[in-house]
Amino acid sequence: MTSSDKVAHSQFTASIPENYDRYLGPVIFEPYARDLAKRLKGPGLGRVLETACGSGIVTRRLLEVLTPDAGLTATDLNPAMLDRARELIGEDSRLDWEVADMCDLNFESASFDAVVCQFGVMFAPDKAAAFREAQRVLRPGGRFLFNVWDSIEKNPFAFITNETIAGFFPDNPPTFYQTPFGFHDQPKIRKMLEAAGFSKIDDVIVSTRSQAPNAEDFARGLVEGNPVVNEIRERGEVVAEVVIKELAARITKKLGRRPVPVHLQAIVFEATAGE
Repeated sequence: MTSSDKVAHSQFTASIPENYDRYLGPVIFEPYARDLAKRLKGPGLGRVLETACGSGIVTRRLLEVLTPDAGLTATDLNPAMLDRARELIGEDSRLDWEVADMCDLNFESASFDAVVCQFGVMFAPDKAAAFREAQRVLRPGGRFLFNVWDSIEKNPFAFITNETIAGFFPDNPPTFYQTPFGFHDQPKIRKMLEAAGFSKIDDVIVSTRSQAPNAEDFARGLVEGNPVVNEIRERGEVVAEVVIKELAARITKKLGRRPVPVHLQAIVFEATAGE
């Protein structure tokens, strides 16, 4: 795969996984991890696949709701993210880790009871292929549960971040934030799921409020906890610390400083695999 989405996803390396998990995980990802795990909880979950597991934020929550005899395979395209997840979660007899591409899964057909993906589908360079692969590896009647961010305008923390970073590079603004906040057209996603062979498709907007301990750490995570920091460094016109300082000031002005109230809005989809 060669698209810019894969490039963005594959650059979750070096210190990014640690910053992602430390500064962003508890604030913007943990609330939705709990939500997905709660929705998945139920009988008949013998084998579960998690794609784009990142640093294991959802993985931990899934292990809390799965029964002792269940199995969970947590996958990500980035070995660095898997390494971070392994380090944080440790050993669990129900859990296996694998490097895997959600657009070309290396698993047998009809081998899982559920597929779960938190904020990962947006990074798939071929989203239709990712949906087809999820349907393929599910047993008939299996559940595909995933979420995507709503538009950037409905997530002020991301809007402020993108606007601030772009202001430093008016002629060549970094584009990373367009990817995680660029796939939220509900009718379009439902049609893609139907084309992939899913039925009983439900989607719901989930809004919630979180908080970051302070503006400075939150700004650091929003810059150094994802590949936008690589785009900043590649341009070489300003160092990341300057961007972080300006972003912290804008977050303080527009949202608050200590703690920072953070409004979040995402869309959760659940679809059933057909025969």
